[in-house]
Order: sequence, then C-alpha cells, then structure tokens
Amino acid sequence: MKRVSLAVLLALSTMLAGCFGGGETVVEEPEVENPIWTDYQIIDPIAPISPWEFTTVDLNLNESTTTSWAVFNKDYGGNCCEHYLATTIDGTILNIGGEYPVWSHDRGHEWDTYIPGVLTDPMCRTPVPTNPGQEGLGEGSIVQATNGDIISMSWFPYVGGDLKLDKFYAILYDASEDEWTWCYNRITEPFYDRSWQVEVIGPISSGFGSGDWASLVVSNFWHQSMNAGGQISVDGLNYYNFQFTGRNSNPGAEEVDLNFTNPGEYYDVNKPHKEMRAFPLPSGGLYFPSYFTDGTSAFLDTSLNWNKHDVLFPSEYCQIDSTGALHCVSLEGTTFTHHLSYDGGSTWVTQNYSDEDWSSIEEWEFQANGALDLFVLNVRYQSAEGPDKDILYHVREYSESMEPDTVTMIGLGDLDSTSGAGNDIRFDFASLGILNDGGVVVAYHDSSDPDPLFAVEVEMPVYGPTN
Repeated sequence: MKRVSLAVLLALSTMLAGCFGGGETVVEEPEVENPIWTDYQIIDPIAPISPWEFTTVDLNLNESTTTSWAVFNKDYGGNCCEHYLATTIDGTILNIGGEYPVWSHDRGHEWDTYIPGVLTDPMCRTPVPTNPGQEGLGEGSIVQATNGDIISMSWFPYVGGDLKLDKFYAILYDASEDEWTWCYNRITEPFYDRSWQVEVIGPISSGFGSGDWASLVVSNFWHQSMNAGGQISVDGLNYYNFQFTGRNSNPGAEEVDLNFTNPGEYYDVNKPHKEMRAFPLPSGGLYFPSYFTDGTSAFLDTSLNWNKHDVLFPSEYCQIDSTGALHCVSLEGTTFTHHLSYDGGSTWVTQNYSDEDWSSIEEWEFQANGALDLFVLNVRYQSAEGPDKDILYHVREYSESMEPDTVTMIGLGDLDSTSGAGNDIRFDFASLGILNDGGVVVAYHDSSDPDPLFAVEVEMPVYGPTN
C-alpha cells in the first residue's frame, strides 16, 4: 500500500508541476488567418457557359487565387460598345446595351428578349407602328421601379426597316399585368445618344399627369453638356420634354429629410447608372446631390417641380441602400473615396482607393446592397505599363469596416479602348449590378472579344438566404 501511495504522489507531482507558481508557462500558438476564399462556394454548380478564371487578391493577406466567373458577349443584350446592366429584387439580370430589353431569371442559363410588336400600346399618344427587329442599331437604359415595374427605353439613331431614324421607344414591363408594352415617342433632340434613366418616387401628381411613379430619362450628350435633354413620363410609355432647372438658378428652398431607416429591398437595385447623378428618395421625389454651382443639391418633388436643398454632399454620385445608408463616391485625380453616412448626410466616414499602377481613370461604377452588407467598386483604368485594366473591389460587411476585402482582375487586362463615336475600339461606360445572392454582374473589355463583355460572379461567399 505504501508503494502504491508513493507512486500516486509521484505521478501527481509530475502532472501538477508548475501549476502553483514557479513552474512552466503556457505558450499559445498564433492563430493562423485563412484567405477569404477558404469559405467560397460555387453558387451555380452547372455553369450556364464555360467559366473563366479571374485573379482575386485577398487584400488583408496579400495572397492571390483564381475565382470562377461566367462570361457573356454582346449576344446577351449588348452591342459594339456597351452593356447597360441592372438587377431586380428577385435576382434577374437585365441588359439593354443593345436594342431591346434582355433578361435572365436564372443567372444566365436561359435568356429572353422583348422585341416590340408592329402596333404600339393603345395608350400611346403617338401610335406609330414599327417593323419588329428592324428598327436599326440601338442602345437603351433600364431599371426596376419600387413597385416591381421595369422602366426602360431604347434610342434608334439609324434608319431601320420602317425608314425612320432618331426614334425613341419607351418600353415598359408592367409587373401587375406581367406583360411588356411599348410606345413610340417624338423627341426634339436630333442626336439623343447614351441615355440614363431613373425612377422618381411617387405617387406623382403633376402637370404631366399622375401615376405611382415617374420615369426620367436624360441624354448624356445633351444633358451633361447643355443642361438639357430631359424626358419624363408618368406611365412609362408616353414621354414629354422636361426642362432642368439651371445650375445657377434658385428655384426656392425646400427642407428634405435624408435620414431613412430600412426603406425597402428595391433600394438595393433601383440605383441608376452613376452618370444620372441622382438617386430616388424613399419619401418621394428625386434627389440631385451637388447639382448647383454653389455645391448645394436639387430636389425634384412629387409634383415634378424643382427645389433647392441647401446641403453640401461630398459627390454627385450617390445611392441610398435598403438600410437607409447613404453611399457617395468621389474621384480626385486617380484616388477614389467612398463616403458612407448613417444619419442622412450629417456625418460621413470614408475609405480611399488608389494604386500606383493607375495612370488615369477611364470608366468606373459602384453599387451597394444593404441587405447583403455589400459594397462594390468597379474601375477601368489606364495602367502605367500601357493597356486598360478592369478591376472589381468587394467590401463585405461595410457596416463593420469600409476596407475592401478583395480585388479581382476582371478579364485579361490587355486592351486599350476609348468611349465615344469614331473610336475603333469602344468601351463606352462601366456598368454593374448585384444579384440577390450577392453575385456581381459587371461589364468589361479585353482582347478575347472584339466587343465588350460582361461577367457574372459564380464562386463567392454565401451571403445568406435570398428572396
């Protein structure tokens, strides 16, 4: 027994050595941080098209890998020079870079196109028929409204089968009727060119009529250079010329509350292209930050009257997301700044983007999705070594940190291009959208195709349940 007791005591003394002072210290091994793509998944196991592998960099660890993207050419809604991309709350991809609205409900597996019929909608005030599919080379704009409708238009500058030119077709998807309709519209501008389109939140009661919303279209060619070129509709079909207030004017001050809490899921998709330089206001109307020459903003109310809001914004390019957060992006030289406000613009936090390889900025676009806590910035830049390159930053959980998580090289990054008619190699503008599963849809251009392409993110984190 004594021998057993002694053995037990010796064993215990060995096990407990140092536990009561004067013994060993415990050394904790440093935690190994895994690259962000460790948790990525292939969202679409059966790709709609042969996937491309794009280089993605974990900016926290400075490690790179390749991620899978589905790539589509101009046959899926584009043309020689552009794609005009958007998404819906249900995860539909929209494109009208070319003549007609093109869409896919299933991440690119199946595509549909709306081609106007011979006769216009009975509600059209100018019932001019057309030759379906022969209207001439066109380009358009498209966005989902906050009642589920899809507002779009197409401009046909060239003579088509109907022997007409400079045609403005309004094209509307009525969600309540589940049908597409169209109207011919006569406009006064002889050369409309590249349109931008946005919803004016209603209900609208104006001299142009009443409706759940209004649709405002501007010509990049006319509006940005001459402060003209606006067309407005309260039914999405019949458009009227609409004069913008002058940049030096003073239409009268209006108090506008920009502090919103959870305005709804549509605000994650109804952002127009940045060059619209406006965003829909959840309380009604349309807001133009930094519109006037003194830096203050313009507000188009639900009567479609112009007002002045004596507030300074950090940029013309802004969006309200579904949480009510305000996002603005500014560009100074080759440095982007993402401005974020949770109090209606009273205070801002910022995050800068720059790189020594950016010789100059060609095109860019951004989008935020509040439901997914996701912000993306797409930049096409002239590299120091020569060719233009397309990159995409992801900021996941921007509410916690505005620092980007990853940057992805979209495409080969080996082709110079220039926007505007007369150039041999065209990439007229950046365009992107975010699907409800978090996948990004983004336009780009490289030597693999003579015309611009767009890519759909396939390999990515799982952001949570979708609609």
